Order: sequence, then structure tokens, then C-alpha cells
Amino acid sequence: MDKVRIFDTTLRDGEQAPGAALDSEGKLEIARQLVRLGVDIIEAGFPVSSPEDFRSVNLIGKEIKGATICGLSRCVQKDIDAVKDALLSAERKRIHLFIATSPIHMEFKLKKSPEDVLSIAIEAIKYARQFFDDIQFSPEDASRSEPEFLYRVIEEVIKAGATTINIPDTVGYAVPEQFANLIKGILDHVPNINKAIISVHCHNDLGLAVANSLAAVKAGARQVECTINGIGERAGNAAMEEIVMALKVRKDFYQVDTNVNTKEIIRASRLVSRLTGFVVAPNKAIVGKNAFRHESGIHQDGVLKYRQTYEIMAPEDVGLDKNELVLGKHSGRHALGERLRQLGFDLSNEELEQVFVEFKKLADKKKEVFDEDLIALVESTMRMDVEKWQLVGIEVSIPMDGLPNAKVILRHGKKEFSAESEGDGPVDACYKAIDKITGYPGVLLNYNIQAITSGKDALGEASITVDFGQERVINAHGSSTDVVEASVKAYVNAINKLGVKTAEKKKGV
Repeated sequence: MDKVRIFDTTLRDGEQAPGAALDSEGKLEIARQLVRLGVDIIEAGFPVSSPEDFRSVNLIGKEIKGATICGLSRCVQKDIDAVKDALLSAERKRIHLFIATSPIHMEFKLKKSPEDVLSIAIEAIKYARQFFDDIQFSPEDASRSEPEFLYRVIEEVIKAGATTINIPDTVGYAVPEQFANLIKGILDHVPNINKAIISVHCHNDLGLAVANSLAAVKAGARQVECTINGIGERAGNAAMEEIVMALKVRKDFYQVDTNVNTKEIIRASRLVSRLTGFVVAPNKAIVGKNAFRHESGIHQDGVLKYRQTYEIMAPEDVGLDKNELVLGKHSGRHALGERLRQLGFDLSNEELEQVFVEFKKLADKKKEVFDEDLIALVESTMRMDVEKWQLVGIEVSIPMDGLPNAKVILRHGKKEFSAESEGDGPVDACYKAIDKITGYPGVLLNYNIQAITSGKDALGEASITVDFGQERVINAHGSSTDVVEASVKAYVNAINKLGVKTAEKKKGV
């Protein structure tokens, strides 16, 4: 059976979604999960766009094994050099070159003639060929390009050395039948297309990204570019989890397979949601919390009698465990360590001991400890180990006829610092107290709190975006059974990330 390659661009196009900026450490964490997921190619970033993006691509290229690492580049020599330098240590590397080929883009954006565009593309690929064997080329806005010119460009770039031809529906303009015909036209009219793999990259402006991608696969495309949870520019990209599960569930129709381990889908979805601060809608296909829930009496009756009456895939297929309750306050280190290994964490004895201490604190607060609690606990504990500022305590008072007052105690090294402040609410009061302690006042741009697990004692996770000025906008997270504590932990996390970013700027990284 044919294989469809999964090209994940969560860390590049996905990060372009407004408010979804990720730091290098967050990108590396997602990249590790993408390898566990089994994606074939990881587009790690656009190295020439910023020092942080260069650093992220370089870090992922050094650390990640088991997937091809790709860097984006315009058809410009300095961009190509940046990708070459960023991926110098990568085990398997690819460069992704692009230039627009639609009349509207060539005339108004590039201000170039079709002949100029063709020449630029050929020369860029020839230059990149000195450093890369794996070259992907995208004729940007292909779905609005003139077919005859598009065929000519594809033929010439393959002659120059391109090994993958990616067909982007850049503005989400295509519809499935038209997009399938575009792929068929390329197969029929480009004489050397057999020397390259056809890929597609679809945007979701009309809600058709997944449908267009699947139509292209049926027509002969053998690589799909997509993102976790469908995040990305404007309305987003084709959702990886929807593409993969459609190909798996309807293998009878598509007659293709992927290398994705679908049982890692939920974990990947939650990780990307947590690090970007983008909450997954409850009704989101595959990964929404309602995706496998049934409220209708008729549906419930059918599922209880025979699950396949109303479920076309099993929750376990995407990584949902029916038996979510795994541990409690009487559980020991061995049981905790074994469950964490099952969840994909490889902790040293020292790290396990740290997590166990925090686990016992959490188990005293909660009757039931779920896998999601454990994942959040490990992530927050590992952050505590490297953070300069650590939360020691919070005291909040809310008078009936006055403003809330908060006292916050933070530790920095071996010293403890405290401050008090009033605010419009308990969270605002805590944030103002932290500003007094650290001297880093920030403006809260986005604030979201959600329950990670069910029940009145659920672990809540706060996701925030803070602007500290001078183009320092940071996404941060914190979790606790208390929403105020979770919010404060998130703000302290932002302060610590700011410290790292500030140090990097001083070093000129």
C-alpha cells in the first residue's frame, strides 16, 4: 500500500498564528513529541526571519533524530545560507524554497514578470543543491496560478534539483474537486514529475483545508503538510489529526497509509494547546473533549449495545485511555514511575523523586489523579528545577466592600521576597505584587483558564500571554487545583522566560 508522508509545519506555519509564538525550548518539546507521533518531516522554522527562529531550527536539528528536519527559505541566497547553517548538525535535513507564481502575487507583491520568477526559482535551487540533496519547492499561491505557467515552473525546478514539489492553496481559495484536478493536471502535463513527490499545503479560510488535502491524496499527492490542531495563519492549516485519522478509518477508500502512531495524537494535541495557549474547541474533530462523548439517549443506547453503531473509531486509537484514574495518595514511587514511563517520560531517579514529592502534595488535594494531572505535574516540576523565581506562597483577602488584596512570596536562589498589592480581582492583585518583587511589570494580553481533568477538584491550567515591552511578548502556563495559584504560577513562568530572553538578547543570540 502507498505511503503518504506527513510533513508537520506546526513549528513554522502553525506558529505564525497571531498569539502563538513559541520559544526554542517549547519548540524542542513539541518536536520530540512529533517524533513520538511518527511524522516524517518537521518544518522547524524560518531561520533567516529572526535570531530566535535560527536558534530553534539549529537546536532541533542538533537534538532531534528519527525525522527529517526542514527549514523554510525564500529564493534568496542569504535565506538559503541561513538554513544551511541552522541545519549543519541535523541527521536528516531538507530545505523548503518558495516563490509566488500566481499573476496577482507576481504583479503586486513581487513586481516581477513570470520569466523573472522562473529564473529566480531555478537559480535558487541550483545554489541550494550545493548543500542539500533533499530540496522541496513551493510555487506559492499555486491554486490561483495559471496552469500552463505552473506546469512549466515545476518541470524546470525538477530539472534544477527539486525532489519534492509542494502545491500550496495559500489563501484557502480552492475547493476539493478543483484542487484534485490541479494535482491530476500536474501529473498529466509535467513530463518529469515522476522524479519528484507531489505535496500539498492547504489553508482553511473556507473550512476546506482537510477536504482539499484528502482530495489531493486521492488524485495522487503523496505528502501532506499539516499542523497539530490545525493551527496556523488566519483560519489555520489542514489539521494533522483529521488527515491521519481520515486516511486510517477510510483506508478502504484512499488506499494509502501513514507512518503516524495515532495513539500519540491526543498527547500531541494537548501539548501544542498548552504551549501556544490555544484552547481546542470541545466539538473539534478527533481531539475535542466531546469527540467521543454521547449525550443523546438513542446514541447512548446504541453505543452500549454495540459501540460501532455511533463510533467509527475507538478512543484508544487516538490515545484516550478509558481508565483515566491511575494513582492516588496511597500510591508509591514504583507505581508512579511505571505510569510515567507508560506516558512517555524517561526520568532519572532524582527527577522521579522531585515529581513524587509534588505528586503527594497533589494527591492530598485530589481524590482522583488522572493521566492529564501527571503530565502537567511532570512538566511543571521540571520547570521548577530550572526557574530562577519560584512561588513560595500566596495570601488573598477579598473584602465585601473593597478591592481584593494579595500577598505573594517568591524565592530567588536562597532568598525569599514578599510584596502586597490591591487589584481589580485576586489574580490582578497577585500580578501587581509580583511586579513589585521582580521589577518586570507586564501587560496581560490574553488569559485563559481551563480544567485539565473532570470533577470539582480538577487540576486547572492557566495560559497567559504577557507583553513586557520592547517586543518581548511571552506565552506562559501554570497549573494547580486552585485557579489563583495556577494563574500566579503562569505569571512567574512568564517572568522566568523573560529572564532567559533578556539574557539571550544581551548575548546577541
